[in-house]
Amino acid sequence: MAVIKMIRADEVYKYTLRKIKYLQSVKDSGAGKGLLAELRRGVGKHPGEMPELWGFIFVGMPDELFEKKNSYRFEFAVYTALTLYALHCQGSDREVYAEGVSIGQAAAALVSSDDDIPRVMNRLNLVVTAVSPDDLAYYLRGLIQLIKGCNTGLDHAKLAKEIYSFSNNNAANSIKLSWGRDFYRSIYYNTKGENKNG
Repeated sequence: MAVIKMIRADEVYKYTLRKIKYLQSVKDSGAGKGLLAELRRGVGKHPGEMPELWGFIFVGMPDELFEKKNSYRFEFAVYTALTLYALHCQGSDREVYAEGVSIGQAAAALVSSDDDIPRVMNRLNLVVTAVSPDDLAYYLRGLIQLIKGCNTGLDHAKLAKEIYSFSNNNAANSIKLSWGRDFYRSIYYNTKGENKNG
């Protein structure tokens, strides 16, 4: 009997990053623009609903990932992050992938004054109170649409890893807490680490 291994979250990150790097390399070509448009049409859908994207999602996927337990979680996380990356790219002439920038840090970029904090926090709260990966993907879409308007970047590969881990309650709670921590740290601390509020 074959042993089915669990997919590690790091594999999700590496695979998604490889796909993002490919998209970056072709984004100015006709084929690249077409692929990004197809990915945008996939926002809010499940990987199984978009057969025209299967080739992009599956080509290059390591063989062992096809046979591992939780391969759908892997596919859903990669697919969701890549479709959100394509949405984020729409209308932008600069690169939107920013290594290490979490959804909390990106949301903080929406805050230009203390008056903005409750409005932005309400939007981030929708993301962090999601109870399923489907809910998470839905609320991330709304937040990404706001983030792309303020020309800030996001680590979409890291987001894929977090979406993948979201099904594990302990990991989900840790991820949500890190997003909140990143949000408030980005708002209240300057680059020197000094607390703006004293």
